[in-house]
Amino acid sequence: MGIHKLVIPQWAEADRPREKLMEQGRRALTDAELLAILIGSGSRQETSVALCRRILKDQGNDLHKISQMDIKELAVYKGIGQAKAIAIVAALELGRRRREGEVVEKPVLNSSKRVYEYFKAQMMDLPHEEFWVLYMNTACRVLDSQLIGRGGNDFTPVDVRIILRYALSSKAHAMILIHNHPSGTRSPSQADKLLTKKISDAAHIMDIRVNDHLIFTDSGYFSFRDEDLL
Repeated sequence: MGIHKLVIPQWAEADRPREKLMEQGRRALTDAELLAILIGSGSRQETSVALCRRILKDQGNDLHKISQMDIKELAVYKGIGQAKAIAIVAALELGRRRREGEVVEKPVLNSSKRVYEYFKAQMMDLPHEEFWVLYMNTACRVLDSQLIGRGGNDFTPVDVRIILRYALSSKAHAMILIHNHPSGTRSPSQADKLLTKKISDAAHIMDIRVNDHLIFTDSGYFSFRDEDLL
């Protein structure tokens, strides 16, 4: 009887990294198990997990060293063809890029002045109104920013449902509303006040706070929070 290639579905359930990931979460897997998911199967002599353990051992169990290996170096291992080597290289490169993206930390926007300094370049010199929302975590750091509406000189259409949809998708705990007055008038209109209350009341139902609403002009800003309007 010939020796059959061992693939993941043929293993004992406790040894299946895909099932383990689904049942216990990604942090429960070893480095070898995560790599095994990438390559799918090993060789006739060893499972993909055993193969990945061997690759890791050869590199001192150092993922940084593996990330420096090229396709030819990985393909030396029996069971790692070009396609599997490419999958490993691509996955580790994504990890490297993610670390690069985390180097620049978003500022803490816990005051109206900080919000204005952070976002004023986006709103300067606009001939029309725009309505933006900054979505924040519990530490007042920006998770996302979204343009909600763009209008004329004195009106911007705003859909509260869209604001809340973005809040839920970004897992935001708080929001900061921002819009500009091209006329240069900093004071909020009655429509601005009503819209702020409408958004705040709707967000409150979902346990999301509206931290502030800032009206930007080219020369300064108005803060609903600073003026006790929130």
